[in-house]
Amino acid sequence: MAQALLSPLLEEGLIPRQSVCAAVASEASAQAARERFGCAVDTAADAVWTAPVVLLAIKPQQLQALAAARAGEAAPAAGFLGPRPLLISVLAGVTLARLQQSFPGWACIRVVPNTPVLVRQGLTALACAPEVSAEQADWVAELLRRVGEVHRLPEAQLDGFLALTSSGPAFAALVCEALADGGVAAGLPRALALPLAEKMLAGSMALLEQQGLHPAELKDLVASPAGTTVAGLRVLERAGLRSALLEAVLAAAERSRALA
Repeated sequence: MAQALLSPLLEEGLIPRQSVCAAVASEASAQAARERFGCAVDTAADAVWTAPVVLLAIKPQQLQALAAARAGEAAPAAGFLGPRPLLISVLAGVTLARLQQSFPGWACIRVVPNTPVLVRQGLTALACAPEVSAEQADWVAELLRRVGEVHRLPEAQLDGFLALTSSGPAFAALVCEALADGGVAAGLPRALALPLAEKMLAGSMALLEQQGLHPAELKDLVASPAGTTVAGLRVLERAGLRSALLEAVLAAAERSRALA
């Protein structure tokens, strides 16, 4: 996720490459990141923690070990747009209270982006600890707007946001793949079925958004009496597609809460 956020920001020159220092787990990953981003990348994290802004993008399960390794280490003395340096976390489920406890001296912001930030069509939510200044919050929000839409939410809503928007692309990809497989089963060549499914989904979403339609309205526009579409809809309802998608979002939200 760190790479997904950084790529468009570096490509547009919104963040100078020479001002970025990254730490990754292995030398192979470090070399790949150097080649991709053209910035300083190392396997040691010490230099990262001297920066006035840190983007924390590790697995939630690794937080305890990192916090223990940083215990006793002071945050940089110079603040960033406020009295404290800024720590931006993309760790799923890890609360602001835990972040502030793990990294005293930092002002912590939780950010929940999704992978479409790679094509500047992202959805990102952020929630701020009380230690974050208004200027810091505005700076992070403005930066993230360069790669998509930004929502400032109460922290309690971040798990639901993550489940719908961050896990959602995987659910949508599965639906797209299944529709393409259906096209192949109906006789279309696979090389044609997949791009047709992708374009159909993109066009349908554009129609919903641009004309302000409720999804039920679009469904009813397409499903004529005793027609092909309503025959397919009967199959989807019998198979429980609607319930399965709802439960998938709820399961993702519960997992996010469990990671806390």
